[in-house]
Amino acid sequence: MAEARSSEAWFDELAEFLRIPSISADPAHKADVQRAAEWVCERVREAGGECEIVDWHGQPLAVGEIRASQDAENAPTVLCYGHFDVQPPDPLELWESDPFEPVIRDDYLYARGVVDDKGQLYMLLAAARELALAGELPVNVRFACDGEEETGGHSIVEYLEQDERGADAAIIFDSGMIRRDLPAFNVATRGVIYWHLTLRTGQRDLHSGMYGGAALNAAHAMIKTLDGLVAHDGTLVDELRVGRAEPTAEELAGWQALPAGASELSDQGARPKDARAAEDFYLRTFAEPAIDVNGISTGSPQLQKTVLPVEAIANVSMRLAPGQKVDDVAPVVERLLREAAPEGAELEIERWSAAPPGLVPPDAKAIQLGLDAFEKVLGVRPALIRSGGTLPIVPALADKGIPTVITGFGLPDSQIHSPNERLVAEYVPLGTAAARELFLAYRDL
Repeated sequence: MAEARSSEAWFDELAEFLRIPSISADPAHKADVQRAAEWVCERVREAGGECEIVDWHGQPLAVGEIRASQDAENAPTVLCYGHFDVQPPDPLELWESDPFEPVIRDDYLYARGVVDDKGQLYMLLAAARELALAGELPVNVRFACDGEEETGGHSIVEYLEQDERGADAAIIFDSGMIRRDLPAFNVATRGVIYWHLTLRTGQRDLHSGMYGGAALNAAHAMIKTLDGLVAHDGTLVDELRVGRAEPTAEELAGWQALPAGASELSDQGARPKDARAAEDFYLRTFAEPAIDVNGISTGSPQLQKTVLPVEAIANVSMRLAPGQKVDDVAPVVERLLREAAPEGAELEIERWSAAPPGLVPPDAKAIQLGLDAFEKVLGVRPALIRSGGTLPIVPALADKGIPTVITGFGLPDSQIHSPNERLVAEYVPLGTAAARELFLAYRDL
């Protein structure tokens, strides 16, 4: 394979950032996470802005601002978020080059964090600095970046919740393109609720020959309990779907450009849940709630042991559709579980965690201006899609009325969180140009 070092000016600067092993999951790299935060601050200061590291309950945040070149007091304010921590690079033997020594190989830039999210955060920093140094920045650009996204990401959410300054729009480059010629804006994320269930049916395990068919079996009881939540026809019961935001016509049109649902399933080695699962793939994963059993432990599944287990444990999660609320849905799930549990079973329900869904109105001015800006630079209008996953910062911004452009330049083959993470090298200057056009467009907010 041909390896090369780019002659572009951006390469040396971005490579400096990527060489910092800011692995938030490893306490041994705490100083490196701090060093990455300072690197972000330095880029803001180079643009004539102010930036500092804020210690948020032990987690470093890089918080700063580059003021508009003219009439800053009356200029719109744009908040930019990104994270400067990265996933551990293990297993190292599967990397074709040093994960913390960036290299361009066959048109791709390889390094840990190049897509998630250092390379993409760099695009925003570079674009804002370029405009500011030229005296052409029409908006105030605030940066609020964290170093623990890969281990939770709660510090930035808590910071923004107490932040009273707000913004007219927000930009997050921490996502990807549908394919090389088609960018995307994420306008919604699903929420999540996670439960831990413990079910007991007696005092001790029993001999299945002496008591089978007469005594309550915890494994059977747990299966029956969980079955009360299962969507047998592909959708959950109506009372678990209340509050969801229906996709707009513009969104549905954008989803038509996505790979077929059958391919999305087969490419992952998955099998359709039912006859309509492939056809309804994006509707179900973008706009509908879903409940999944994440694990069950009971009895003796590894050894031949003829017992009636007395205890069964299960973890269950629910993905909330955009528009739904944790406090509205969680009690319904818990009631359905209790109603489904057979008489005589003792069911304990613990709610371990929860995060709300996020929804950005597709017709918000910031979104429409953003679509225009990307189309001007890339020559194609981004598709409006949703994410089936959960991103806590999105509802945190939505609660403050800040419309957010969530986009990025990673491709499906970017291998984020895996060895040989990579970004198409030419997308660094392209993403910087798109960010620059976004800042210019937001003068009209």
